[in-house]
Amino acid sequence: MVPTIAFTSHDLDQVRYNEHGLVAAIVQELGTNTVLMMAWMNADTVRQTLDEGRTVFWSRSRQEVWRKGDTSGDRQFVHQAFYDCDGDTLLFMVEQEGRGACHTGERSCFHRSFGGSAERSS
Repeated sequence: MVPTIAFTSHDLDQVRYNEHGLVAAIVQELGTNTVLMMAWMNADTVRQTLDEGRTVFWSRSRQEVWRKGDTSGDRQFVHQAFYDCDGDTLLFMVEQEGRGACHTGERSCFHRSFGGSAERSS
């Protein structure tokens, strides 16, 4: 069963979109607290994510909606959703299915460190 996220119109009104109609969305793994990825959402994909319980994003490069895992099988099921104090960043706590969140095959998109001293284990 896909979890559903309770929200109100007041919650949605708190989200502040940039000049392109987008808001940053951080995705963090439930249980491990690993930051998996950052992507962009518009008002429609925010609502779809909350309604469906799966992450749905806006691709700036392709100019289209993309539901995480539809092609890769690496789906994300949303268990909790937050907006920050300014309303300009969202945080989704997810159960990550499959290999991971990164299109490179890594569990997290944040697997590289500055200076190349060590790669973060995923």
